[in-house]
Amino acid sequence: MTVKEYGIRMTAVALKKLDQHEFIHRQAWANWQVQSTKTQGRKEIPVYSTFKKFFDKEKIENEIRGIKKPSQDKKLVQLVKKANK
Repeated sequence: MTVKEYGIRMTAVALKKLDQHEFIHRQAWANWQVQSTKTQGRKEIPVYSTFKKFFDKEKIENEIRGIKKPSQDKKLVQLVKKANK
């Protein structure tokens, strides 16, 4: 292994360690977010009542894949209903 290759590998190790630190900090942030509460009257209720409200994996996955949820245009639906009469 050359000195240049060694330097590249050491840089890669340092970047991998940085990624691990970022993961730890993101985990701590998520933990703090999950435990957060809001006041409603005299009671404190959780901000996120379900896991899906905190992290909607399906929504993010669809964004990555480019799948869009079909939006219903009310005017278009009314026109189609009117045309089918």
